[in-house]
Amino acid sequence: QVHLVESGGGSVQPGGSLRLSCVASGFTLDYYAIGWFRQVPGKEREGVACISSSDGRTYYADSVKGRFTISRDSAKNTVYLQMNNLKPEDTRVYYCATSVFPIEVAGRLSSLSYNVWGQGTQVTVSS
Repeated sequence: QVHLVESGGGSVQPGGSLRLSCVASGFTLDYYAIGWFRQVPGKEREGVACISSSDGRTYYADSVKGRFTISRDSAKNTVYLQMNNLKPEDTRVYYCATSVFPIEVAGRLSSLSYNVWGQGTQVTVSS
C-alpha cells in the first residue's frame, strides 16, 4: 500500500527555518513526481513545490521562490522541503503528495493532479 508521512513542522519566529520530510512507503519515490502543498482550513490547497521523477527538475510557487528548496534522498526514500526566511503568511498545514499517474508539467503545482496524500504537518510562523 502506498503511504506518505510528513514530519518536521513546528513553530518558528519570522525569519527562521524549518525542514519538512516526506517519507514514502510501498513505492519508490524516485519514479514519481512529489509535490508539497499547503492549506489554511476552508481554503483551497496551494501548490508550493514539486520535484519531477524523470530528471529531478524542480518547480516552485512564486510566493516561495528563493526561500524554499525541494530535494530528494533516494537512499532514504524521502523528499524534503527546506524552508528559509519564513514569514507569518507561511503559516499553514503542509502536505506532500504524489500520483500513480504521470503528471503534466502544467499540472505540477495543481492539487488536482495528485491522488495520494500524507496526513499533513502544521507550520506556524509567529513572533
